Amino acid sequence: MKRFFTVFAILFFGHPFYGQEEYLGRYKGELEIFNAKGTQKIPMEFHFLETNNPGHYDYVLIYNNEPRNYTLIAEDKESGRYLLDENNGIVLPTTFKDGVFYSFFEVQGSLLASRIAFHTDGADFEIMFSKTTDKTTTGAVDDDIPQVTGYPISVVQKARLVKVQ
Repeated sequence: MKRFFTVFAILFFGHPFYGQEEYLGRYKGELEIFNAKGTQKIPMEFHFLETNNPGHYDYVLIYNNEPRNYTLIAEDKESGRYLLDENNGIVLPTTFKDGVFYSFFEVQGSLLASRIAFHTDGADFEIMFSKTTDKTTTGAVDDDIPQVTGYPISVVQKARLVKVQ
């Protein structure tokens, strides 16, 4: 009986474990940028849309009405592995778990961590920056305490986006 309800739920509602299609749509909001100079706010949109190519999605970030057109490619949906193709030779590994896309990478001497967390009526967007040269090193007191390198966050960008379509 339990198996029947699981099969019914999958057939009726779609696969509950690794489908991100329920999050497809257009999102709008205001991006707040926090850094040493203060806070700046700019209009932002995020478009996450199907394409005619299975397993490929339009992934568009729009800042101040200037779009950045990326393609999200499902590498292995079951394990949550995706590739974010910036369509310029840069392809970033991206992970999808529990309604959240995560990415972590280094570019031009900065570490960046990004996430887009979907919820019922929108999404929370966040990027954190840290310069690789602004690191702290602690620990390494003895063989039981490892050396730990910390990277202070210098810039945070975040937005609460509302699903509009």
